[in-house]
Amino acid sequence: MIFIKEVSLAYGHKKIFEEISETIGPRDRIALVGSNGSGKTTLLRMLMGEEKPDSGMIERPDYATVGYLPQDGISASGHSLREEAGKAFADVQSLREKLDEAEVKLGEMEPDTEEFYDLIDLMGAWEEQLASFEPEKMNARIEKIMMGMGFSITDMDRQLEEFSGGWQMRIALGKLLLQTPSLLILDEPTNHLDVVSQHWLEHYLKRYQGAILVISHDRAFLEAVTERTLELKMGSLNSYKGNYGFFLKESAARIERQRKASVNQKKEIQKEKEFINRFRSNIKKAAMVQSRIKALDKMEIVKVEAEEKKIYFRFPPSPPASQKVVEVENLCKSYDDLEVFNGLDLRIEKGDRIAVVGVNGAGKSTLVRILAGVEPFQEGNRDLGVNTVIGYFAQHQAEELNPANDVLSEVEEVLHDNPDANPRAALGALLFSGNDVFKKTSVLSGGERNRVALAKLLMKPCNFLIMDEPTNHLDIRSKEVLQEALNLFEGAAIIVSHDRFFLDGVVTKVLEVSPNKTRMLTCNVTEYMERLDTEEA
Repeated sequence: MIFIKEVSLAYGHKKIFEEISETIGPRDRIALVGSNGSGKTTLLRMLMGEEKPDSGMIERPDYATVGYLPQDGISASGHSLREEAGKAFADVQSLREKLDEAEVKLGEMEPDTEEFYDLIDLMGAWEEQLASFEPEKMNARIEKIMMGMGFSITDMDRQLEEFSGGWQMRIALGKLLLQTPSLLILDEPTNHLDVVSQHWLEHYLKRYQGAILVISHDRAFLEAVTERTLELKMGSLNSYKGNYGFFLKESAARIERQRKASVNQKKEIQKEKEFINRFRSNIKKAAMVQSRIKALDKMEIVKVEAEEKKIYFRFPPSPPASQKVVEVENLCKSYDDLEVFNGLDLRIEKGDRIAVVGVNGAGKSTLVRILAGVEPFQEGNRDLGVNTVIGYFAQHQAEELNPANDVLSEVEEVLHDNPDANPRAALGALLFSGNDVFKKTSVLSGGERNRVALAKLLMKPCNFLIMDEPTNHLDIRSKEVLQEALNLFEGAAIIVSHDRFFLDGVVTKVLEVSPNKTRMLTCNVTEYMERLDTEEA
């Protein structure tokens, strides 16, 4: 369907792509992975026709459409949610024209070619989409998709201006799914979704009629949705016939093969050099020596791919804790007329590792702020254990750094009676080396800001960690390091996160928060989702 043919691109002296080639089929499920700066966004822009290569080409048939969901920045106004979603069906005539054009092309193609069957697949998807344009079916599809995105039936007639940025991104994703483009490109699609909506999206994408290309730092999502992995690395595009877990194993095996080949080659080179030095002055073997010298000069040296630097993260030793960490009884919390909790009882004990889950707006962040002691409530009681010391990572903590501070000053500001704290060492472990610590926080990327916020958390020993979306802007490797650090942490932890793979590696309990009730389950998040499926069935 879409062909990337020997594409090269450079910005100045920096090579982004070096003669990369790949084919995207009509039902492909592809994860696009690579470190920051490897060219992922640039490749997406090329696929959408927004950027041209220096050489090579990207071929896309006229009948193939591309839909793109960026990480953020989309908002709409002036309509109701239902009216905005209905815009996805605006291009009925264009769809009919594409079907007519495809019919003609089909008649000109050889019936035993791959392109012939690709086009038949696309036409089937378009005919299904055209059938859905009947008013009754259209409304049913809109409601199905938007409710899957987490909206309620009463939201359908609300004005777009009433929805926050995160909900606006859900609307944009819902519209894309309704449009059913031939290639659906999703850049961090789970950033604005709760666990329940993410689970729905995974199931929907598995049945999607077109091709999907995903960039995501959410490993569980990639594992569930994708079947191929494309890795951008040092100008090359490496293809793997499996999901992200398969890619990790195969790329590690490839680097190991490179290491072995490099070691063997060095031995061979050393052996040849010894022969040359030994017989250099021997006239009888002069031709043989010259032949080996030429062979060495022509030998292509095996290079082992450079591995990315890995962050190192450890929480300071926890102070001794009592059995009860924190307890709330008969908790009532409201914002004006909006009731969040009514009579909530919750007890967290030493060693508990709890994931807080629930739809957006259910009160997850409100609950952890109350537990941290930074959010007031109307009724009830919050009682800390005798020796409980809280470490709190707020959801927007990375956005609240002082723009006038440099990185080191920002971390040093939170030092309190902790002679063992070492800000420079903590920042070094989080990849702020050399003069990086003197960068102003205002110029940092989202991932860098998050790492500064984590470094601040390291400055204060605690035995109860409260973390609200700690993995935002962290790549998969950094999440795994944080996961490891949490497993070595000796205290209790309660975590709000939409990243299922991250939570599964840390928690042993799930606290489900909903408008009507809360319940504690002894399981991880994947087991909790399986339980929801069983309950719905």
